[in-house]
Amino acid sequence: MKLAEALIVRSDVQKRIEQMKVRLSRSAKVQEGEKPPERPNELLKEMGHLLTELNVLIKRINRTNSQVIFENETTLADALADRDTLGLRRNILNELMHTASIKQDRYTKSEVRFLATVNIGTLQEEMDHLAKTYRELDTRIQELNWKTDLVD
Repeated sequence: MKLAEALIVRSDVQKRIEQMKVRLSRSAKVQEGEKPPERPNELLKEMGHLLTELNVLIKRINRTNSQVIFENETTLADALADRDTLGLRRNILNELMHTASIKQDRYTKSEVRFLATVNIGTLQEEMDHLAKTYRELDTRIQELNWKTDLVD
């Protein structure tokens, strides 16, 4: 199985676990004299199997990410950390830019006036650069994911 396939399966298992939580919640309590829509014990058993499958997938993905060399420099795990940090930085700058650019209407001269303390144009340029760097790095990561076999 390729790493990219394992990531897709992991996502699917995570979605199924979330659905299972909803099903368990619906079956956890019923009105006296009624039956639950599903058997909670069977759902719990199925949830256990899904969690075991997820655990195995996560371990294999993590082992693979830590062993695969990314562009002769670092591991794939390091590249993922770099990508995640780029995305976080971009989101922080986006929130800062949004906060600084909110326009406040003043109806009288006695109302408090707010001014941006950061250069929005400079922030936008940095965000654009971060977005491009993120996209390029993510593309190279995705390419490697489809070429890499999952480690046992």
